[in-house]
Amino acid sequence: MSTISWNDFAKIDFRAGTIVAVDDFPEAHSPAYKLTIDFGPDIGVRRSSAQITTLYAKQDLVGRQILGVVNFPEKQIGPFMSQCLVTGFYHHNDVVLLRPDQPVDNGARLG
Repeated sequence: MSTISWNDFAKIDFRAGTIVAVDDFPEAHSPAYKLTIDFGPDIGVRRSSAQITTLYAKQDLVGRQILGVVNFPEKQIGPFMSQCLVTGFYHHNDVVLLRPDQPVDNGARLG
């Protein structure tokens, strides 16, 4: 494993956001949702695709806070443009979302 400097880590803009909408993504190669996430007034609302359909039902995701990376360039995923990266741990080929264990303001920066 290679090491990075604090400055390298500080370049990644991790922010708390709240999922405000979840839509099916039938065009995705692997089962996925299209998420709409509110990252607060400074960053705004962003969209992301997430392969989390095995562990999470759509109705359980709305209102959930997550940790996302908001300074990656946009990425085209089929007909969908992903504007941020939702973070999670792989566990037996499924993704477990990262989230604050207490409510924080949308847009709060990991630090």
